[in-house]
Order: sequence, then structure tokens, then C-alpha cells
Amino acid sequence: MSAGTLHQSPTDTRSPGNSQSPAPAGRGASAATGADDGRIGLRANLRHIGALARRNMLQIKQDPESMFDAVFMPIIFVLLFVYVFGGAIAGKGNNQEYVNYVVPGLMAMMGMNIAMGVGTGVNDDFKKGVMDRFRTMPIARSSVLIAKIVVEIGRMMIATAILLGMGFLLGLTIHTSVLGLLAAIGLSMVFGAALMWIFILLGLTMKTAQAVQGMAMIVLMPLQFGSSIFAPTSTMPGWLKSFTDYNPLSNLADASRGLINGGPVGHSVSMTLAWSVAITVLMAPLAVAKFRKKT
Repeated sequence: MSAGTLHQSPTDTRSPGNSQSPAPAGRGASAATGADDGRIGLRANLRHIGALARRNMLQIKQDPESMFDAVFMPIIFVLLFVYVFGGAIAGKGNNQEYVNYVVPGLMAMMGMNIAMGVGTGVNDDFKKGVMDRFRTMPIARSSVLIAKIVVEIGRMMIATAILLGMGFLLGLTIHTSVLGLLAAIGLSMVFGAALMWIFILLGLTMKTAQAVQGMAMIVLMPLQFGSSIFAPTSTMPGWLKSFTDYNPLSNLADASRGLINGGPVGHSVSMTLAWSVAITVLMAPLAVAKFRKKT
């Protein structure tokens, strides 16, 4: 546990940011039960989320290598797909046209890859006993998981900024407006945050971080490459095109392109938001319940 964050011992029942002395054992148990039952107020809940998010950010500060994926992955992906596949897909000499096609799609891919790291992080925290400490405190169980999502959204924003920076260097052009670009970024953040609940649940369910990564790749690969992120779906066989039409990554990629390049966006934006809400409503309660019961 980093200095300046949560200093409680495993038996300390103080909430994050509270300097009062520890409560008696009976009172602490009652408070922990209250946290499980959701009787912690919104103000206290937000304070706990802030303290836990600060703890996670300090972890990143002490281990800057954990930012390598957010910093280098966007650079590698843009260079790889523009210069390796751009000529074949858009035609020789049309790399700039392909930049405007693939970069908005890669915004969707960034969110999914960053989200995968949340599951392995949760699994690793349980192995180290960190989560057991948190569960002895009188805090809402959801605040521990939400704090992780808040920090990962920050990492996602950094990755997206680097991705767009590389895109602009290679000729990305905004054909709509800055507001359209910001809307595309915001939509990617919303969908990425929803995906994190899936990977948190995986991290709480699988026994090892390696198993989480393996299962995540089984989910990621078909969704990423069976989508409109890298190439138009018009050239795909009928059965695969039917899959891409319902693939949420295709909806997000198409929405981002429309918001950046212009064109109809109503259907793709509404579908992306619908997917985000559905995933969150289904997966968030399951993840919190699993967090409470995990041994």
C-alpha cells in the first residue's frame, strides 16, 4: 500500500479519509454490514471512491511501467495498420484516406484493450490480499471497483490522446468540428467503462491473471477483427457481415467515423449507448456481488 493513501491495517475499520480512532469491534462489524447493505451515503461514497482512486494513481506513479500499454500501444497500432494494411485496403498512395478510416476505429479498440487490464489488476490485487483489506473497511463494495474504473478511464484518455496525436501526424483530418471529435472521444469512454465491468467480473471469477488474459483474448479477437474497425464490411462474406452488423465495436467505430468525418450517426450512436447501458446494468451488479462473496 502506497504512503499517503489508505493507511488502515486489516483490522482497522476507519473509512478512507477519516482521521477518527478505530471503532470497537462490534461497531466495526456493524459498519461493514452497513457498507454491504448499501447504507453509506452518496457523499461518503464519493469520498471513498476519491481516496481509492488516489491510491490507484499513486500505484501507477510508483510503477510507471504499468503505463507502457497506454503510451506505446496506440503508436504501434497506428503505424502498423496504416503502413502495413493501408495500401492494400485503401489502395497504393491513399494512406491518408485510410488514416481517416482506421483512426476512429482504433479509438474503439483502445478502449477494449485498456479495459482488459482492469480484470488482471483486480485478480492480482486479490492475490496480494489488498482486496481483503478493503473488505474489512466500512465502505461500499462498489466504491473499490468504481475507483479502478475511474483510473482506467484516465489511462484510456491518455491512450486516445496519443492515438489522435499520431493520427494528426499522419494526416488525420477533422471534417466535422471539434465538438464532433469530443463527442467521439466521450462515446469511446462510455463504452470502454461499460466493458470494464465485464473484465472486472472475469478478474473476480478466474483463478489467475494469466487465465483472465487468455479468456479476454478469446473475447477480444473475434470482436476486434470481425468488425468494421480495420476494413469496410462490404467485402466480407454474408455470415460474417451479419455478425459485424451486431458487433458493438462496429457500431462504435462507425459512430466515431461519422462524428469525425461526417455522415449519418444516429443509428450507430444510439446502438453504442444501448450496448453500454445494457452491459453496465447486467455486469455491474454481478461484479459487485462477486466481489462481496469472493473468498
